[in-house]
Amino acid sequence: MVDKLADEAVDKALQGLEGWRRAVERSAIEKSFKFKDFGQAWSFMSRIALLAERMDHHPEWSNVYNRVDITLTTNDAGGISAQDIEMAEKIESFL
Repeated sequence: MVDKLADEAVDKALQGLEGWRRAVERSAIEKSFKFKDFGQAWSFMSRIALLAERMDHHPEWSNVYNRVDITLTTNDAGGISAQDIEMAEKIESFL
């Protein structure tokens, strides 16, 4: 089982993740990405899908034309885990 991170650990991690924030109504982190067009957004999502499969950790997300909204949480931990932080860091490396 994966452990939920303490609030202090999440806050510290978010300092190094530009644009990521805590979700308002649940224990999760989220970010909205905007791209030039649908093709760039889709390409970004494809890279994340492959990452998610490798990590066996899948984001909640939506796509509308050039925008991709991503929410990360670990259901088994009941909130934000180190896996969510790691995935957010890897997602940022795709930009």
